[in-house]
Amino acid sequence: MVLGAFSVTQHSSLNMILPFLFKNVVLPYNVVNICTVNEHIFIKNSKMKYFLLGVLAPIMLNLIHLGVGLFVTKNQGNTYGVGFSAIGFISKTAGMVFLTWLGVSYLELDFKIYIPLLTFFWFISHIFEAFILNNAMKKNIYK
Repeated sequence: MVLGAFSVTQHSSLNMILPFLFKNVVLPYNVVNICTVNEHIFIKNSKMKYFLLGVLAPIMLNLIHLGVGLFVTKNQGNTYGVGFSAIGFISKTAGMVFLTWLGVSYLELDFKIYIPLLTFFWFISHIFEAFILNNAMKKNIYK
């Protein structure tokens, strides 16, 4: 299964170099196995897929949402910040549905492992986001 593939040959001079560099990269303890097929990079270790999609992806999506939420709250005020958080519910739900589809249907990860990982880290990052945005809103009140 393929986590993601992208072309490594953005420039014609890389056509000769990169396929030799990434023929078969195996890090210690077999954490990740990277290989190339027809100039595309593939991650072959399923444990790494669980970590990337179940842990890092929800954290990164919520960090992006937190950054935009802080920007809106500090520049537009608390009312717009709360409004963005309400609208953000839709975008975060769409992200969760997409990550679920990607992991379970497309990559065929075990849903008994993947879904609890995804939902746990999604929930924990939402808790941190709530406290940080609440703190930013309190600072706006006392201006």
